Amino acid sequence: MSATAPTVPAHTPAPAPAGSRSRRIALGVIATSLLMTVLDGSIVTVAMPTIQNDLGFTPAGLSWVVNAYLIAFGGLLLLCGRLGDLLGRRRMFLAGTAVFTAASLLAGAAGSPALLIAARFLQGAGSAMASAVGLGILVTLFTESRERARAIAVFSFTGAAGASIGQVLGGVLTDALGWHWIFFINLPIGVAVLLVAVRVLPADRGPGLAAGADAAGAFLVTAGVMLGIYSVVEVESYGWLSAHTIGLGALALVLLALFVVRQATATAPLLPLRILRSRSVAGANLVQILMVAALFSFQILVALYLQQVLGYGATATGLAMLPAAAVIGAVSLGVSARLSARFGDRNVLLLGLVLLMGVLGLLTRLPVHAHYATDLLPVMFLAAGFGLALPTLTALGMSGAGEKDAGLASGLFNTTQQIGMAMGVAVLSTLAASRTDTLLADGSSRAEALTGGYHLAFAVGAGLLATAFLVALTVLRRPDHASAATHSA
Repeated sequence: MSATAPTVPAHTPAPAPAGSRSRRIALGVIATSLLMTVLDGSIVTVAMPTIQNDLGFTPAGLSWVVNAYLIAFGGLLLLCGRLGDLLGRRRMFLAGTAVFTAASLLAGAAGSPALLIAARFLQGAGSAMASAVGLGILVTLFTESRERARAIAVFSFTGAAGASIGQVLGGVLTDALGWHWIFFINLPIGVAVLLVAVRVLPADRGPGLAAGADAAGAFLVTAGVMLGIYSVVEVESYGWLSAHTIGLGALALVLLALFVVRQATATAPLLPLRILRSRSVAGANLVQILMVAALFSFQILVALYLQQVLGYGATATGLAMLPAAAVIGAVSLGVSARLSARFGDRNVLLLGLVLLMGVLGLLTRLPVHAHYATDLLPVMFLAAGFGLALPTLTALGMSGAGEKDAGLASGLFNTTQQIGMAMGVAVLSTLAASRTDTLLADGSSRAEALTGGYHLAFAVGAGLLATAFLVALTVLRRPDHASAATHSA
């Protein structure tokens, strides 16, 4: 891994909290904010039918309860990461948490589809503000390699486990109190995060907007990413070869190409291209896009299989997915950092990708009448690979960023995660639906057709993971002796 520290940091932080206890509390604040964001994404999916019935959403309109959040979140991450570097990451984190909490109140009180969609967009914006700088704060708090590895493991576990917890919590809250409470639950969490964050997060002072606001670049990348995500998430409605998808996708690519040109020529670019010269940063972000796209088929399609083929309820589905969250937590918190210190981030990442390929390989053989203990539980245990892959990938993705670019690298890493998620939603769900329709037309039962569609998505996901493995093997360098020595210290 190569990292070039700036000679004179443009971003001047105040001293980090001195005590290890203070830093642990700060880590808890950042992880709780991430948990709130991830919970909000997965908790909504369980309550969608109830929301549709209560507010009168059309089937096409209902998808915007998710899409509005996804577009705002993914489109603003890079901009918010850079603004955090310029204006102060602590300030950006607090503002984002406040916006998300207020938007959650608005979403819970929404009485019409339009108001709920607007609130979801604001939630996405607030999440982008807080999430874009979370990793940047973390890596400046934990500077020793072993401590940083453990902190990143906690951060990664929080995101991975939050999705499974959200599915259980969403079912329980919706059944017991109504869908409004899937948003209202964010209020006490958000207020607590704000109160503690003000005291424990290190105050920092950026150089200000004059040092690199790049309004033109901000417009190009935000519009390009938002438009790109919108064209992808609408594929299911319009099709891959429709004028809508091709036209908007081409426009998004033009905007992003102009953004790259702008960054190469601007005096104070929004995304200094030097950050992509690091093989670790560029390679980790590319691997992440492929891995997250592939694992959509595990996180979402397995839940759909449990409900639509095996007949599980919402709460039972969440409970069935909990073993995966448990092993991911055990591995990411108790094993990942130690293995990285001994064998290096790259090697542990490769091992994690191999285990994940095993997950999707086994899922391609799921029968219509599956037994949880023999057909699904082994898959949940192999999900431990995610507990190995994500922390090491996060460390690699942040490794090439100096102090002044930590927020930017954090925003970039989160942006590629959202792009991978959008790709997974569009590509794998479309392939599964198309295969299901073909099997139904051939006379298969609904359960058989759905299972066949999921099999195709799992197989394509395994191919994406194999590609990610090859990228990690060839692009990510082996750790040099200095890095190995630092890990072993």
